[in-house]
Amino acid sequence: MSPRTFHDARVVETTDVATGIRRVVLETPAGARRRADPGTHLDVRVEVPGGRPEIRSYSVVDSTPDGSRLALTVHLSPTSRGGSAYVHGLRPGDRLRCTGPLQNFPVRIGAQRYLLLAGGVGITALAAAARTLTRLGADVELVYAGRSRDRMPYLDDLQAELGDRVRPAVSAEGGRLDVDALVARTAREAPGTEAYVCGPLGLLDAVTHAWRRHAMPPTALRYETFGSSGRHSAQRFRVQLPALGLDAVVEPGSTVLEALQRQGADPMYDCLKGECGLCVLPVRAVEGLADHRDVFLSQEQQEAGNALCVCVSRVAAGPEGREPLLVLDLP
Repeated sequence: MSPRTFHDARVVETTDVATGIRRVVLETPAGARRRADPGTHLDVRVEVPGGRPEIRSYSVVDSTPDGSRLALTVHLSPTSRGGSAYVHGLRPGDRLRCTGPLQNFPVRIGAQRYLLLAGGVGITALAAAARTLTRLGADVELVYAGRSRDRMPYLDDLQAELGDRVRPAVSAEGGRLDVDALVARTAREAPGTEAYVCGPLGLLDAVTHAWRRHAMPPTALRYETFGSSGRHSAQRFRVQLPALGLDAVVEPGSTVLEALQRQGADPMYDCLKGECGLCVLPVRAVEGLADHRDVFLSQEQQEAGNALCVCVSRVAAGPEGREPLLVLDLP
C-alpha cells in the first residue's frame, strides 16, 4: 500500500444532516494543516468488528481556509463493513487518525461550462466544487439526485447559496433523474461542457453510456464512486487462489482482499475504492455472476471476465443457485 502520513485529529462537532447521514467536523493539529481543495478526501483509520483496524476514504465536504477544521459527511450504510458505523459512533472530544487532504478528483479551472452530477451522499465530493466555481463566476449546473429530500444532505443550503444553479431530482416528488435526457441536452446546447459525477455505480454506468451514445468527448467526463455499490446484493461466496493454496470465505460484510489477507496473502492495493487498479488479479474461473464494482476496468475488460479488482468486486449466485466461487491467479 502507498505510504500515507497519519496524524491525530480531534472531533469537535457531530451533527445529523439527513436521515442516516452524519457530519463530523475535525480539528487538525497545527503542524498538519493544509487547505482542502474541492475534490479532496481524507484517509481515516477505523476499527471494524473484531477490533481490526482498516482504512476508509471520505470526501471533505467543506473546510476552513487554513485547513484547521475539515468536515466529513458519512452515510451509515446498511451493508457497511464497519467503517461508517465507526464514524457514526464518534463524539466531540474523540481522536481520529487521518491523513491530510488527498486529491484524486480535481476540478479543472477554465472549462467553458460545468455539469456537476451528484447521486445521494455523492454530493460530499461536489459541494465544494459547486461553491468554488460559482464564486469564480463559472457557468455551472449542479444536478443533485436522491430518493427523498430527507436523505439529501445540504440540499437546502446549496439552493440558498447557489440559487437556480442547483437542479434537484427527487424521486419521491416525481422528479426522477433522466440521465440520457440530461446528457442529450448537454450535448445539444453546450458540447464544451466538462462533467464531474459522484454517486453509486448504477449512476456512473448510466452517465458513461449516455456520454458515449451522444458522442461527448471522453476526456470531458470525470467521476468518483462510493466503491461499495454493485449490481447485485452482497452475498457469501468462496475465493480460491490455487497458486498459494488458499481457500477462503468472503462474507457479505467483507471483501476478497480482506479474505486473502486473513489467509496470509499480501496483495498490492491502494485506494480501496476500485479506482486505482493496483489490486487487480487475474481470474481463472467464476461459478456465479461476477459483480464488478470498480471503475478501473473498462466495460470490455469486465465483460471479458479475466480480471477483477479484489478490493471491491464480488461474485453473486447464478440462476442455478449454487454457492458462488471465484478462482484467482497470481499476476
